[in-house]
Amino acid sequence: MLVTLEGLDGSGKTTVHEALRDVRPDTVFTREPTDSWYGEAVSRSIADPEADPLAELFLYTADHADHLSRVVRPALDDGRLVISDRYSDSRYAYQGAALEGRIDRPMEYVREIHAPFTRPPDLTIYLDVDPETGARRSGATNKFEQAYYLEAVAENYERLLEADPERFVRVDATRSPEAVLERVLDALPG
Repeated sequence: MLVTLEGLDGSGKTTVHEALRDVRPDTVFTREPTDSWYGEAVSRSIADPEADPLAELFLYTADHADHLSRVVRPALDDGRLVISDRYSDSRYAYQGAALEGRIDRPMEYVREIHAPFTRPPDLTIYLDVDPETGARRSGATNKFEQAYYLEAVAENYERLLEADPERFVRVDATRSPEAVLERVLDALPG
């Protein structure tokens, strides 16, 4: 089973991901961007305020494809539970927002690029915070962590949740870290 943790920057995904390692030791924990050279290229583009959004999309897409072939699919083939801190929905929401005004229907465009090769999650835990809280918590240190940008990302996430309500579990991430973790554990299988 593939479980993904999604939400705005500052929603607590990484905190939850790290806490789950202590209580689910037999799980394969992973993240996007990855620590591969593809992920390194993504990280470099995040740090570059002038990076072209379309070029960034394809860097993220290459990292996702490598992640699937190197980590996700082999673990799933072995019958392992995989929990990923960010996955394809982050791309749809974030790069969809970054491409707004550059191409028609940007989130749909990003989804279409992924459709032939991605492996959809079985369960997605959406850690829900408002854009201002996300920006404040994340420190607003890069272009993707600004409140105005996170507003567009949040709208895209809402569209994803509406389109696939059976897959998503919304968790109020403004609560204490302990309460958030408890709710996440309740949502996980077995």
